[in-house]
Amino acid sequence: MNDRNLGPYQEDRVYQGDATRLIRDLPDSAIDLLVTDPPFAIDFRAQRLNYNRTGSNVLEGYQEIAGDEYESFTREWMSEAYRVLSPSGSMYVFSGWNHLKDILGGLDGVGFTTQNHLIWKYQFGVFTKKKYVTSHYHVLFVVKDPKRYTFNKVEHYPEDVWDIKREYWKGRKKTPTKLPSEIVRKILRFSSNPGDIVLDPFLGSGTVAVTAKEMGRHFIGFEVVEDYLSFANERLSGTVWNSYTGNG
Repeated sequence: MNDRNLGPYQEDRVYQGDATRLIRDLPDSAIDLLVTDPPFAIDFRAQRLNYNRTGSNVLEGYQEIAGDEYESFTREWMSEAYRVLSPSGSMYVFSGWNHLKDILGGLDGVGFTTQNHLIWKYQFGVFTKKKYVTSHYHVLFVVKDPKRYTFNKVEHYPEDVWDIKREYWKGRKKTPTKLPSEIVRKILRFSSNPGDIVLDPFLGSGTVAVTAKEMGRHFIGFEVVEDYLSFANERLSGTVWNSYTGNG
């Protein structure tokens, strides 16, 4: 869908600032699909070396949300997400287990209908001593209108458990958390069409925007950390290596 009113924003651009404020300036029903990996309210400072990463390659500045503020933070951005999605719009939200109850409660509270609770199984987790290693994320697929939303059945038997490897960016600049492009491509194939507008309010390294551009979708992104936004813009301009090496 082209030439849609986006208020002060332009399609195919990413913006620096707090998503809970920036999203308020988007007009109602402006977005076809929202895909995002919001802060999880856990401490990433101690995890910069996870997954065999070299600490100097991991960009600093990750902005976390205090645990006791997570529920209200979630309700705030989700209510705006509901407003800006088109009547046939849908959203995919990634979540760890720590605050999954807040994510689920927020989705129900603002009016979304959950179509699927997907599981993303990845190839390795963080070593633990007294509990099971976490090697999956939750992905909530939700819609505004369960009778009217885009779903392209691009696979004959689309299952709700996705076994997709994390991307291992060996020797490359990276953010502490990033979605693999394969999982974003899968989401965009199922839940958008060429020309649609895709929003990621917590842009991070920019994978949603980069993948949307590659697949002929329009994009908008918000990111509070200036260095992350610069990195995303470098990827969008093609000046940063966008693939990955090995299996981690």
